[in-house]
Amino acid sequence: MIDFDKALEEVLSTRFTPGEEKVDLLKSNGRTLSVDVVADRDFPPFNRSTKDGVAINYEAWSSGSQPLKSLGVIPAGSPAVSLDSDFGFYEIMTGAVVPSNADTVVMYEDVSIENGILQIEGQVKPGANIHRKGSDISKGAVIITAGTRIGPAEIGILASVGMDEVPVQTLPKVSVIATGNELVPVNKTPLPHQVRRSNTYSLASLLGNKGIQADQIHINDTREEITARLESEIKDKDVLILSGGVSKGKFDFIPEAMDVLGVKRLFHRVMQRPGKPFWFGIHKEYNTVVFSFPGNPVSTFVNYHLYFTPWFNNSYGLTPDIASVFIAEDFENTLPLTLFKGVRTRIDSGVIKARFVIDNGSGDLVSLKDCDGFVKLDPGKKINSGDVLIFVPTR
Repeated sequence: MIDFDKALEEVLSTRFTPGEEKVDLLKSNGRTLSVDVVADRDFPPFNRSTKDGVAINYEAWSSGSQPLKSLGVIPAGSPAVSLDSDFGFYEIMTGAVVPSNADTVVMYEDVSIENGILQIEGQVKPGANIHRKGSDISKGAVIITAGTRIGPAEIGILASVGMDEVPVQTLPKVSVIATGNELVPVNKTPLPHQVRRSNTYSLASLLGNKGIQADQIHINDTREEITARLESEIKDKDVLILSGGVSKGKFDFIPEAMDVLGVKRLFHRVMQRPGKPFWFGIHKEYNTVVFSFPGNPVSTFVNYHLYFTPWFNNSYGLTPDIASVFIAEDFENTLPLTLFKGVRTRIDSGVIKARFVIDNGSGDLVSLKDCDGFVKLDPGKKINSGDVLIFVPTR
């Protein structure tokens, strides 16, 4: 048995090496960019009016020698025009190309126009209300770097440079596997001694948030069936996430099957609660990583966030999904184990504060709906209200 920090270190020592594929623009949301994206033109590509108003030549207006006369209206999306007369002006809409020889836009709120003659009533600053060509980024400059996780902001940028197909890093092929004779399909009515399968659905949903479409598999508790099915999955997948069959029960055949199939065990059992019987290893020939979590639903859920998520983020160079919170009540961890307690969080005076969620142990699936995440409590640690704790978010 090893401690939590050592277990996490072992998990992070293995990495998935992604390939590259192209996906449709909207399907790239949440994926990791595999190439640098460069600007295909200046941003903005022209001097752009940022207000509805009038475009003038500031020097001509400030001389006051002649009134400024209307030369027309420029809507957004119309071709560029020139302010050929120093003593003319154009009405211009937000987003339109500022005419050449015009250097200032005055908002409608500060002007009046009568019989085509302009009167400016407010204070005018030269160069005002113009978003200058190339002021955001120049053509050819890197606009998003490889390794960036794509979100809505990046989607907009990719659209603006014409990338309807986006090169992204490939995702691992994953199977989520539940073992146990007591498990029945969701659409079946369980007998008194049975329960519906839920862990694989939770895991598949969590993986779906990362864009991974995992296969869901159920295996009965026999040596032969477990070994045969795992052999097939190890050859076909990059990652297996199992739930159940790794403790010390008479029907916990997973560790034995892993040995038979040549999966190298990196550790089995961690000094933590929940999730103590966690088994982790890798098949060197196929480079398949195996996360074998205990079957209690809270244990599976917590271990996914403690181990798989950091492993995934590390493989893709992403920012860790951890934070800090102020705990709002006293607590003492009297166990010689690292304890992860579910909490509900709220913003109070600009900081995140957390309170413990009452639960009935690692089998209490219902309590997870009340949790925003889990705080880490070191072995034998006494904490006081106001202390800062490591927080692993699950929402």
